[in-house]
Amino acid sequence: MGDRIRPREHRCSKVGDLRANSNGDGGGLAVAWLGEQSLALDDKNRLFLSRKVQAGLDRDSEGRMTCVLTRGFEDCLFVFSETGFAKLLSGMDIDARAGAQARKMQRLFFSSSHRTTLDSAGRLLIPEKLKDLAKIDRDVVVLGLVDRIEIWSQAAWQRFEKEASGDFDQLDRVLCAQGSPPVAKDPA
Repeated sequence: MGDRIRPREHRCSKVGDLRANSNGDGGGLAVAWLGEQSLALDDKNRLFLSRKVQAGLDRDSEGRMTCVLTRGFEDCLFVFSETGFAKLLSGMDIDARAGAQARKMQRLFFSSSHRTTLDSAGRLLIPEKLKDLAKIDRDVVVLGLVDRIEIWSQAAWQRFEKEASGDFDQLDRVLCAQGSPPVAKDPA
């Protein structure tokens, strides 16, 4: 079995793929990753991605699975398929003339983005810089969030989940594509 890391625990469905096509014309989502899985990095900072996750990744000209790994928000990492990353880019303002703030965000985001290839065992190497940015030591939680995978340190995910779980009922507007939830006013 070598140093392949197997899931220790998972809730909901496994992080996997779901083929969706709302109108039968080839449109809709090509892949939707869903669920949560607790895993651990091996001694070389590699993370085994399940076959269901791998099924949603693109392949290079040599048949190797590829993805884009980048800094995410709230101290996590994002994993996109190459196709998903291209779609993300198509919606971004990447014009250097967009202003100083836009350039700053572009630099922070793109300097921490890595096109990478999974090894033959389906492992993703987490660069030290990204591991540090996400405060990952060994234990991680992998979340399937439809168009991307998020990788969290186990401790950070547990904190986030505990702090945010009370707000779940307020998310109906976001989940139903009706905009952002109302912002709580500061009582002061």
